[in-house]
Amino acid sequence: MSRRAPLVIGHRGAPGYRPEHTRSSYELALALGVDAVEPDVVFTSDGVLVVRHENEIGSTTDVADHPEFADRRTTKTIDGVELAGWFTEDFTWAELATLRCRERLPNLRASSASFDGMQPPLRLVDVLALVREASLDQGREIGVVLEIKHATYFSGLGFDVAGTIAAELRAAGWVDGELPLYLESFEQSVLAEVRAQGVRGTYVCLLEAKGRPYDLVAAHGDAAPTYAEQVSPTGLDRIAAEVDGISLDKRMILAPDLRGRPTGPAAVIDDAHARGLRVFTWTCRPENAFLLPAFRRGREKSAFGYYESEWRIIADAGVDGVFVDHPDLGVGFFA
Repeated sequence: MSRRAPLVIGHRGAPGYRPEHTRSSYELALALGVDAVEPDVVFTSDGVLVVRHENEIGSTTDVADHPEFADRRTTKTIDGVELAGWFTEDFTWAELATLRCRERLPNLRASSASFDGMQPPLRLVDVLALVREASLDQGREIGVVLEIKHATYFSGLGFDVAGTIAAELRAAGWVDGELPLYLESFEQSVLAEVRAQGVRGTYVCLLEAKGRPYDLVAAHGDAAPTYAEQVSPTGLDRIAAEVDGISLDKRMILAPDLRGRPTGPAAVIDDAHARGLRVFTWTCRPENAFLLPAFRRGREKSAFGYYESEWRIIADAGVDGVFVDHPDLGVGFFA
């Protein structure tokens, strides 16, 4: 029996071609035919949901070039990891709007870096409006895969994470299922909190190849289950009782051996499907830097390797959605 093509999701827009989470990145992804786009959200000091991969913005904006913000540089511990830089929660939205975005990986994606300094950050409401407009213009349903970042951390600072997300989605007309909405997080607890706010959507638990979910670490310490335990049959039973799907680091599907050769697809996809869970994977990228050693071509990290061979394993595994940085390649291969 033939499998249904997976959703092709523009990961932060089209970051293979434009700085991530910028207007041009999202507009390009939508024009190239993705089924959905994925904004990550974090908070400003005045409670605005802004679209940034992380709350630390030193590597993705020109904040370091603004002398008026020099004293905002600090060191914080985010989800157990110490980071130095500038953080969204120390800025108002009006202040962040004065910054301009930059390519996060300039040595790898020089063409994208040529767009540095041209565009301000976006709010969640801006991305929601872009997607709705593109859906109307193109005459098709386009979805949003909303990733909630660092929920436990922001809750600890006093932010009403679930309530703010629900309120902004409701105000923008995204809570009643008119357009496809997916809500995802590495922290399953915040997904339950948003669902309790009456937001209709598909709830997806993100899973790393290593480590433990931070919300469970905060609650249970060393007794918190690892991601590996979560994808065991018993772990999937628990997940399936609370969410609609899982989103896996692609290495969990490819299952590389010590020499970087794939041994997958791993059993987790069939195990998840048997429990009624949808399965997404992240992130399908063509550059050598992101491919398993078995699929690299030459030594240049930015060069495209034999990515289609890696992607074929993922497609044949029967995933329900794939995150891509180059939407044209993703749509061309997976659609």
